[in-house]
Amino acid sequence: MSAPARYTLGIDLGTTHCALSYVDLEASDGDQAAQQVLEIPQLTGPGSIEARPLLPSFLYLPHADELAPGDLSLPWGATQDHAVGEFARSRGAATPIRLVASAKSWLCHPGVDRRADILPAEAPPEVARISPLTASVRYLSHLRAAWNAAHPEAPFDAQDVTVTIPASFDPAARELTAEAAQAAGYPPITLLEEPQAALYSWIQRSAGQWRKEVKTGDLILVVDVGGGTTDLSLIAVLEREGNLELHRVAVGEHILLGGDNMDLALAYTVTRKLAEQGTRLDPWQTRALAHACRGAKEALLSDSDLDSVPVVVPSRGSKLIGGSIRTEVRREELVATLVEGFFPRVAVTEMPITRARAALTQLGLPYAQDAAVTRHLAAFLTRQLGATADLEGFAAQPEESVFLHPTAVLFNGGVLKSGLIAGRVLDTLNDWLAADGAAPARLLGGADLDLAVARGAAYYGYVRRGRGVRIRGGTARAYYVGIESSMPAIPGMEPPLEALCVAPFGMEEGSEAALPAQEFGLVVGEPVRFRFFGSSVRRQDEVGTLLDFWQPDELQELEEIEATLPAEGRRPGEVVRVKLHARVTETGTLELEALPVDGSARWKVQFDVRGTAEA
Repeated sequence: MSAPARYTLGIDLGTTHCALSYVDLEASDGDQAAQQVLEIPQLTGPGSIEARPLLPSFLYLPHADELAPGDLSLPWGATQDHAVGEFARSRGAATPIRLVASAKSWLCHPGVDRRADILPAEAPPEVARISPLTASVRYLSHLRAAWNAAHPEAPFDAQDVTVTIPASFDPAARELTAEAAQAAGYPPITLLEEPQAALYSWIQRSAGQWRKEVKTGDLILVVDVGGGTTDLSLIAVLEREGNLELHRVAVGEHILLGGDNMDLALAYTVTRKLAEQGTRLDPWQTRALAHACRGAKEALLSDSDLDSVPVVVPSRGSKLIGGSIRTEVRREELVATLVEGFFPRVAVTEMPITRARAALTQLGLPYAQDAAVTRHLAAFLTRQLGATADLEGFAAQPEESVFLHPTAVLFNGGVLKSGLIAGRVLDTLNDWLAADGAAPARLLGGADLDLAVARGAAYYGYVRRGRGVRIRGGTARAYYVGIESSMPAIPGMEPPLEALCVAPFGMEEGSEAALPAQEFGLVVGEPVRFRFFGSSVRRQDEVGTLLDFWQPDELQELEEIEATLPAEGRRPGEVVRVKLHARVTETGTLELEALPVDGSARWKVQFDVRGTAEA
């Protein structure tokens, strides 16, 4: 029998940075968690190693003759052909065709094979490529090795590990994250949504004072704008047996909109300025400029005294220094591009803009069509108008309300480190509240926007042991499986589809649900399709609810699974009478089991991207 874990580890597998925080269980007591952040050794230049609290989520694939032997060596003696971290980011800014970035965004992209070697996405044929899954494995492996080097007395695989994901990750992306951790040598992990982790960190850092900052009936809006995604969550403060409890009541849709978009927007602003001056950049230089603009953005947002930051665009020729193009990013350009472009002051009735897409498009990340974070926030709060209607202790909102009214706001994500941007979001929200006759929302301060997610994940591992305060909520969506109706063939018409609720909104991870006595036909022995749907607004549906009609914005179709279920001695194509049983795993993955009425065999369909079904 293995010894109990000494530490709970929290890992933020971020789009822009990774971090690892930990709680010493032996030194902690009650609400007082003994918590630290791991300094992560990483390459900062050829053969140069420094330990830093953040590991940039960048991976560089050098040419075979680009570096000298030993330039990529790490303290734990790893022999590798790539660089991860700060050196990868800085080197890749000059040679973007060899830089893997935004692997996390690709990991949740259903339109590509995430196990295929597709990154860097625009690399020429001579550059080796890796898969989004492999890139994630390498970040996670680096963190594991860094921990083991710092704590040889407490091996990584003997600890309690929590890895964070966006709240909007669907079960497929959750399963891929868990698979990446397993491939990196991790013990069985727990997945935690990033907005919840940020709130856990705020609670832990308050040293027990959080109960004085929020009260029963408060609705906390967590706005998380990171490098690749915008995550929105609502958490209600309830009272149960004299104690305050936190319940997650809603999460937003997956919005691929964050710091990466802003870097590109700033790069195009500078590109247009150079074009007006007679200098034109090719696509390679534009990509390099985007990486340079990231540094300029961070510098201008962190230092209000700076008026401009110089940027250098490398040459494609042999004279790399003499041929470089030098320009600058000015503060007024940054404000016009980022603040007004991504955080405009809009009315709460303004929904995200959509446009008809071109028939042919480049294969790339499915970025949000509307870059205005404030419009996505308006849509989220409008859609969730009735989210607190059934919560005990919550007063009903006035009938004339057009959106759900948060009373407090917690910011997370590197983009919101900027007081300029955070102030714009809070001011816009309070304009909406004032127009709706509600009190302004107050800002919950004291958050560490770089390390909050990792710290909160480690604290969550501590909370799971019955200490501290736990945020309740279960699944952020209700899940449905498509049931094809039985009907005669009609030319040009597919059989109608019904949606069967197999996991209701709020179903706790690790719990199971047997569906009522309905029987269904399961096709075995030949290729079939399983269609799944999710809903963040249908809160009243119970297990077994069968929908034959729904509004377009009520259910969103998720990734389809193609599988061939074993015939188990039956004829291929035979329809077997089955009853269904659903389970939500600790990682948030939905498992659907089909149990035949006339036998002991069973088929399990795990809702992931592997497209497999097993008996």
